[in-house]
Amino acid sequence: MPGHQGKERFVFSWKRNLLAVALLACVSPVFAQDSNAQLKAEVDDLRETVKQLQAEVKALKANQQQPPAVTQTPTTTPTQPTTQVAQVPSTNVPVGAPATAQVTGVPAPTLPARQSVSDNPAGASRLDNQAPPTDPELKGFIPIPGTDTMIRLGGYAKLDAMYDTKAMGNTDQFVTASIPVPHDEDTTGNFNMHARQTRFSFEVRRPSNIGGTMRFYLENDFFGGDNGQYNFHLRQAFGQLGNTYGGYGYSAFMDADALPDTLDFAGPGGQLFLLQPSIHQAFHLGKSSSLTVSVEKPDSEVSTINENDPVRGTQQLPDVVVAARTEHDWGHVQGSVVARQLGYTNGTRNDHAFGGGVALTGTFNVTDRGSNNDLVMFSGSWGKGIAHFISDTGASGLDAAVDAQGQLHALDAWGAYAAYTHYWNKDWRSNLVYGVAQAQRSNLLASTAFRESSYGALNLIWSPFATLTMGVEVLYGRLEQQSGAASNNMRIQGSLQYSFVR
Repeated sequence: MPGHQGKERFVFSWKRNLLAVALLACVSPVFAQDSNAQLKAEVDDLRETVKQLQAEVKALKANQQQPPAVTQTPTTTPTQPTTQVAQVPSTNVPVGAPATAQVTGVPAPTLPARQSVSDNPAGASRLDNQAPPTDPELKGFIPIPGTDTMIRLGGYAKLDAMYDTKAMGNTDQFVTASIPVPHDEDTTGNFNMHARQTRFSFEVRRPSNIGGTMRFYLENDFFGGDNGQYNFHLRQAFGQLGNTYGGYGYSAFMDADALPDTLDFAGPGGQLFLLQPSIHQAFHLGKSSSLTVSVEKPDSEVSTINENDPVRGTQQLPDVVVAARTEHDWGHVQGSVVARQLGYTNGTRNDHAFGGGVALTGTFNVTDRGSNNDLVMFSGSWGKGIAHFISDTGASGLDAAVDAQGQLHALDAWGAYAAYTHYWNKDWRSNLVYGVAQAQRSNLLASTAFRESSYGALNLIWSPFATLTMGVEVLYGRLEQQSGAASNNMRIQGSLQYSFVR
């Protein structure tokens, strides 16, 4: 041991020192009497040796007073490897974008950071499993010991309080297609409160052995059942390995990043909003662009004017979607096309028709403040047999209609909206939204069937902390039926939201 050897050297040096002193004492009288020059020289050499020995003793004393250095030896634990959380490579992080340091190999978002009450962008599939613009740092992930897997529990609790000036078909969401036409004479209004938008999410991310990263995402809210019911409701459940996606979630025909920031959960009736089972593959097109090909669950929503001869929709082929997208620090643009086969049967006869549509969506920064930039969001879609994908016309039997001869006709439908987000400062923001949806006017549809709707929203939102959001919103909606009869309504809504992870 180093300490034991030091003590032995110290004792040995002291013994040599004492012996030298004794010899010097014995020979000093002899040297005093003998003037021989040779003996005197030897005495001088002996004295010099004594001085060196004294210096060595002092040095040993100083070393004994200091604690010995301890050499650390690495220990190995072969049964429990350490979990490494790597920084995102700087080549994936654009200038001015925050680094995603929580999960291995995940690129930072190209899109500028933004805020969103409902946070729909969080659940969207992205090229290379990028972080969403509403959570660029991927906060809150926890490593599972002994693995490269990271998990996160997320979501929020949200309370909505609302007052309708007239009766509303959907009292929990401002769905313009549900406005009663004509309105009841009772215009005393209605007050309602609920917490059905409260949401839970579970997310898993890890590097893949075949390249890229793997992501699993599960999301639920309480919008299962009718108004006022709190049935647990599946929103999304999917996995993505690299750029291959499979599961239940957003259709590739829609654009979650272009959805407006409203307290109202329904949003404008002209927006593309559909969650369904699908599998899709994304491909890089240069540095900032991509192409996605998706095969999705078909659903023919068919109507007939003959109430005594009900029909049901059938389909023999899946829906096919192709979406091209480009992303930059100024925003993004996405163009999508969908091809569909529609069908019906009444048990004795059947028919099929083809449908399809196009959509253009995107966002643009209109200020340059680094963060909290004002934002323009837009969406426009048109096609035959695409009512299935539009909020106000979906699930209404407006994809196609059957004539008296049993022939199936795909119906025109289109929807559009524009939204503007203004940040008063880092804590306060407002959104102005206007949208329309329209279905073809046809004598193959009932007179009470949907024809057109319009939606408007203006809000003021306060987010003093990352986990707290409060706001107030004024909503306006108008519905027109195939007969031309119309009605409108207004709602004032206040919301209080606590996010679990921010």
